[in-house]
Amino acid sequence: MSLYLLDVEPTDVDAAALGLVLGAPAPPALAELVIETADAALTLGVLGASHVVTAWASGKKLTEQVSCDALAAGGEPLPAAESTDNYRFESSSTVLDRSEFDSEAASLRESAGQDGWICGSFPGDDTALTALCGVRDRQGWSWQSWHLYPGEGTGVIVKTRSRWQP
Repeated sequence: MSLYLLDVEPTDVDAAALGLVLGAPAPPALAELVIETADAALTLGVLGASHVVTAWASGKKLTEQVSCDALAAGGEPLPAAESTDNYRFESSSTVLDRSEFDSEAASLRESAGQDGWICGSFPGDDTALTALCGVRDRQGWSWQSWHLYPGEGTGVIVKTRSRWQP
């Protein structure tokens, strides 16, 4: 099971402050999952309510960080979409009422038991989560993330979807 109960104060507590940086050195993760194949690897890392992903394949490497620290690391405010010749990123932010938000959090916590999944849970509210999953195919890596920010009566979920073909 890849559900980590992290006894730290989350550092990224504002969904609107998230940014994206590519190619920067990966900061130390609070929890991580490495998915390896014969010729490639994907590291999914939970930061302080955000994530870092490092993908290796075909002798190439990509690092993606979605966090409030991404701007200071040379990144940009979280875009709805970003793409290059071999990389595609999409993000969305949704505000849900608390019952829908709690249901989504429970579903993600349950998913953490599946192969290729990692979920970090932060103190203070069991719905304060960062979840990631990744998979390898013949052309590269795909991964998704969910960043859950609980609030009074509502909650914000920031979802990302990435695809890298080296």
